[in-house]
Amino acid sequence: MTFAFHASDWLLLAPELFLTAMGLLLLGLSVALGKTKEDFLAFLATVSVGITGALVAFVATRPERATPILGGAFVVDNFALFFKALVLLSLALTVLASARYVGAAPYPGGEYYALLLFSGVGMLFMASGNNLISIYVALELMALSSYVLAGYFKAEPKSTEAALKYFILGAFSSGVLLYGLSLVYGAGGVMGLPELAKLLASASRSNLLMLGILLILAGLLFKIAAVPFHVWTPDVYEGSPTPVTAFFSVGPKVAAYAILARIFYVAFAKFHADWGFVVALVSAATMVLGNVAALLQSNVKRMLAYSSIANAGYALLGVLGFRTEWGLWGILIYLLAYTFMNFGAFTLIILLESKGYAGESVSDFNGLAKRSMPAAVVMLLFLLSLAGIPPTAGFIGKYYLFTAAMKAGYAWLAILAVVMSAVSLFYYFRIAAAMFFTEGSPAKLKSSYALSAVIAVCAVGTLVIGVVPQPFLEVLKSCVLGR
Repeated sequence: MTFAFHASDWLLLAPELFLTAMGLLLLGLSVALGKTKEDFLAFLATVSVGITGALVAFVATRPERATPILGGAFVVDNFALFFKALVLLSLALTVLASARYVGAAPYPGGEYYALLLFSGVGMLFMASGNNLISIYVALELMALSSYVLAGYFKAEPKSTEAALKYFILGAFSSGVLLYGLSLVYGAGGVMGLPELAKLLASASRSNLLMLGILLILAGLLFKIAAVPFHVWTPDVYEGSPTPVTAFFSVGPKVAAYAILARIFYVAFAKFHADWGFVVALVSAATMVLGNVAALLQSNVKRMLAYSSIANAGYALLGVLGFRTEWGLWGILIYLLAYTFMNFGAFTLIILLESKGYAGESVSDFNGLAKRSMPAAVVMLLFLLSLAGIPPTAGFIGKYYLFTAAMKAGYAWLAILAVVMSAVSLFYYFRIAAAMFFTEGSPAKLKSSYALSAVIAVCAVGTLVIGVVPQPFLEVLKSCVLGR
C-alpha cells in the first residue's frame, strides 16, 4: 500500500499536527521554565486542547473529508469526529483537574502535560484509523505515553508499581494484537479495512483468519479492560496519580472502542456469528466479575476500577447489536454519558485529596454532606448515573445498550445487565451512605476554580443528557458508521 500525501491532507490532519506541535513546545518550555511557571504551562495545555477542538470543528465543515486521506489510511467521517471531540473533552477535563494536583507535587508539570497531549494525538489518530497498520501505530503512541503517565509520581512505590504492571501487560497485549494483525494480513493480503471487508465478503472461513480475528479481539479487549484481560486495571487505577486515573478511565477506553467498532463493524462484519459468541461470553463475564468484585472494595479508586470493568461489559452489548441501528448508536450515547459521570466521580476524589494517596477510602467520604453539601449532592448524582438511575445520562446510555442487545437476540444478556446494574447499587450507595449518614472530619474542602469548573461541567453533562436526551440522540445518530 502506498501513502499518497495530497495538499488537502495537511488541512484534514490539522488537529493532530497542531496538538503534536504544542506537546513538543510544552516539553521545551518545561526545560526552560522548570516548576516556576506551571500555572502558565497548564493554561497553555488547556488552550492547546481548545484550539485543537476548534480545528476539529473546522475540519468537520470541509468537503474534502468525504475522501479517505493518506492513501486510505485515515478517514475523517462523522464517526471519527465524534470520538475526536470526546477525546479532546477528556483531555481538557484532565488538564483542568490536574492543575492543583500536579502543581503541589515535586515533579515537572510541563512534561506531564506534554505526555497528555501526545497520548491525545495517538487517540485522535485512532479515531480516524482506516487501516490496520495506522491503527496499531496510533494505539502504540497512546499506550507508550500512558505507561509513563501511570508512573509519573516516580518516588511513590504505588505509582512505580502501576507503571510497571501497565507496561508489562500492555506490551504483551500489543504483541498479541500485532500477531493477530499479521495473521489477518497473511489470510487476506490487505490491511485497509474497506479492502478487507470487500475481500472477506467472498472469502471462505479459514482457521488462520479466525485465529487472527480472535487475537485482534483479545488485544483490543485488554485496552477496554474486559474479562479476562482486566487484571491490570485495579492496581493501575489505584497506583496512578488520580487525575491520570480519571483520564485512563475515559480517554483510552473511548479511543479503544472507536477502533474496536470500526474494525469489527467494517472489516469483520461477515464473521459476526463467530466473534459475536465470544464477545457475548466476555460481556457477561465482565459485567458479573466487575460488579461482584467492586462489592468487596474499600478503596474508592479500586471500586471505581471494577465499576469501569463492569461498564466495559455493558458497552460490549452495543458491539453485539451492530446489525441493528441501536447497536453502535447505543455505544456512542453510553460513552458520552460515561465520560461525564465517571470523570466527575474521580474529580470528587481529587477534591478530597490533601496530599499523597489520601481521600481514596470510602471512610474519607464520611460526613461529606456536612463539610460541603454541593459536593455530596454532585457525587450522589454521579453515583446514580453510574448505576443507571433516571433521570441521568447513565440511564439513557444503558437503555439504548440494553435495547440493542434485545433487538440483536441477546435477551439473556440484557436481563443479566439489568441484574448487575441492581447489584452495583450496593457499592455505589456505600459511598452515598458515608457522605450523608456517617460522621466525619469537620475540615473544610479546598477547591480551585479549575477543579470546580470540571465538576460543574461533568454534573451539567450528566444531568442534561438524562433530562433532555433528544438533541444529543439526533446528533449521535448522524455519527453512526455508514451514515
